[in-house]
Amino acid sequence: MTERPIAQAAAGAILLTFLFVGMVAAESNQPVEVTLSLWPLIAGSLAWLVPIGFVLLAAGGMAPAQARGVALTGLAAVGLAALGYWAVGFGIQFGGVGLISSQPGLDGLVWEWSALGPDWGPNWGMVGLRGWGLLREAATPAAYALFFAQLPWVATAVLIPLLSLRGRAPTLASSAGGLIMGAILYPLIGNWIWGGGWLSNLGKTLGLGHGLVDFGGAAGVHILGAAVAIAGILVFFPRRSEGEGPASADLPPAHLPLLGALGAILIIVGSLGWSYANPLLPLSTTAPIRGALNGLLAAAGGALVPMTYTWLVAGRHDALMTARGVAAGAIAILASGPFIPPWAALLVGATAGLLTPLTTYFVDHVLRLDDPTAAIATHGVGAAWGVLSVGLFADGLAGRGWNGIGAERYLNTAGQGVTGLWAAPSMQPDWPGQFVAQLVGLAAVILVPFLAATIGFAVVAALARIWQGGRSGLADDVSPAQEPGSLEAE
Repeated sequence: MTERPIAQAAAGAILLTFLFVGMVAAESNQPVEVTLSLWPLIAGSLAWLVPIGFVLLAAGGMAPAQARGVALTGLAAVGLAALGYWAVGFGIQFGGVGLISSQPGLDGLVWEWSALGPDWGPNWGMVGLRGWGLLREAATPAAYALFFAQLPWVATAVLIPLLSLRGRAPTLASSAGGLIMGAILYPLIGNWIWGGGWLSNLGKTLGLGHGLVDFGGAAGVHILGAAVAIAGILVFFPRRSEGEGPASADLPPAHLPLLGALGAILIIVGSLGWSYANPLLPLSTTAPIRGALNGLLAAAGGALVPMTYTWLVAGRHDALMTARGVAAGAIAILASGPFIPPWAALLVGATAGLLTPLTTYFVDHVLRLDDPTAAIATHGVGAAWGVLSVGLFADGLAGRGWNGIGAERYLNTAGQGVTGLWAAPSMQPDWPGQFVAQLVGLAAVILVPFLAATIGFAVVAALARIWQGGRSGLADDVSPAQEPGSLEAE
C-alpha cells in the first residue's frame, strides 16, 4: 500500500466537492438567493470532509498492513451511524425540539420525557419520543434538513471508538458499539445539549449562564466518542507492563505522514461547513465570519505549537504529531465557535496543540494504555479544554438568546450574548455561572457514556471469552488468537 493512490483519491474527492458548490451557484439565475437557500445542503456536504479527515489521520499513524482496514472502518461507521440514527436516534435527540423551536415543519416534534417528577418543574427533558424513522410528524423538509445536518456529526462520534478498537476488539463488540452510539448514546447526549434537554436549560433551571454551550459538538461528538473509546481500551486491552512499548524518548511512529497531513487539511476545510449546516442555528446572532476565522486561527495554533515542541524535544518536526495538533485545535474551538474573540481562539488552539504531545506521552508511558489513534489526546483532552474555555473567554458579542436566555437583555446589558470571565468592554462578565455550567456538562458527557460503554463492552467481552472457551474445548489445536472475533489483535 502506498500513499500516492490514497492521496490522489482524497484530492479528487475535494475537487468534486468544490465543483459541486461552484455548479450550484453558476447554474442559478439568482445566484445569491439560491446559494443562500441551498447553504444547508452545501455546508452539510462539506462537513463530510471532517470524518474523512479523521480516517486519514488515523491511517497516518498505522503501519500499511493495519491502515488497509481503516477505510473499511470509516465506511462501517457511516453505515452504522445512518442506520441507528434514522431508526431511533433522530427521535431520541429531536423528538421534543418543537418545544424550543418555532421553525415550520418541526411543530409536531413536541414530546420530551424526563425521569424527574413534575416537582422539579419544566426544562429537565432527557429523551425525545417522536420522529422515529423520519415518519409522520418527522416527514417534513425541516426535519429532513435537520437529520441531514446531523449525519456527519453522528458518523464522526461513531468513528472515534471504532478506529480506536479496530482489529483488536471482537467484531461483534465494535459493530454493536457503533450501532448503539448512533441509535442511543449520541442522540441522548445530543438531546441534552441541542434538543432542548436539561444541560441546555441549566441557565433557566439553576441560573448557570446560558446553560451548557457547545456550539459545534466538542462535547456532544468528540468527548462522547473519546469516552466510549476509553471504555473499550480499558475493557479489552490490559495496561502494558513496565518497559513494554515504545522507548520513553520516542514519538509515536508516523508510518504514512502524508495521509496524516492530508487528513488534517480536510478537517480544516470541512470544519467551515460543519457547524453552520445546522438549520436550527440563528445566523443573525452567531457571527458566521467570526466563527470561520476562529476555526482557522485555532487550527493554526494547533499546528505550530506541536511542530515547535517536537523540534525542541526530538530535534525534528514530527508530521503526525503536528497533524494531530491541527485536529485538536479544530476540535477545541468547536465548543465556543464565534463566542470568543480571535486572539482567544488562537490561544485555545495553541493550548490544545501543546496538550496533544503531552497527553500522548502521559497515556503511552505513564498510564501505559494502548491508544494507537490518540483518541484521548486529540478528541478527549482537546475537546474538554475547548468546552471549559467557553466559560473563560466568551466575550458576550455573539450568542444573544442562546438556549433561550437573554433574547433582549442579559446581565442588565442589551444585546449581550454568551459570556465568560473575560467579557468585552461593553459587556458584563458572567462568572462563575457559565464556567460552572460548562463543568456540569463536561462531567455528564464524560461519565454517562463511559459508564454505559464500560458495562456494554464488559458484557460482550465476557460472552466472547465464554464462546472462545467452548470452542477451544471442541478443538484444542486452534489457539484463541485464530478464532473469529478474538480478543487478540488481528
